[in-house]
Amino acid sequence: MYQISPETPSDEYEVEALYDLCFAPGRTALSSYRLRDGVPRVAGLCLVLRNEVGIVLAAIRFWPVRIGGHDALLLGPIAVHPTAQGEGLGALLMRDSLTRAAQLGWRRVLLVGDAPYYSRFGFQRLDAVEMPPPTNPDRVLGLELADGAWVGVEGVVERALP
Repeated sequence: MYQISPETPSDEYEVEALYDLCFAPGRTALSSYRLRDGVPRVAGLCLVLRNEVGIVLAAIRFWPVRIGGHDALLLGPIAVHPTAQGEGLGALLMRDSLTRAAQLGWRRVLLVGDAPYYSRFGFQRLDAVEMPPPTNPDRVLGLELADGAWVGVEGVVERALP
């Protein structure tokens, strides 16, 4: 039995420890982190997945960004504890968070990741959207939460100022 709930300030240490465990030590040096500097997370979409005894097994975060004057969500990071990988928890968390995002009225989601993995959720390469360097353009992916949400959206991804 798993419980998915919004991340709270008291979850910060556990979530950061999970990200440290799952990602390379230099994760915060990535260009996507510059888009997050000084910008509050989208609180209702940052979720944790706990097991039956309350241990965080997975977490996902979202941040607001701007692209050519349009709002978008920047998904990431998403992580699953190594002992629970392959059990579908990341997919469960992904689908839940995307449903919540659509219910909150968000129209588009952006991420930097592996197309073969994220295409199963509907993400596709965004040729007209540019992440700050040094991001591989093949890894810039988007998902429409509303029909036509990415039509005409192009340019450099920028921080959403609070």
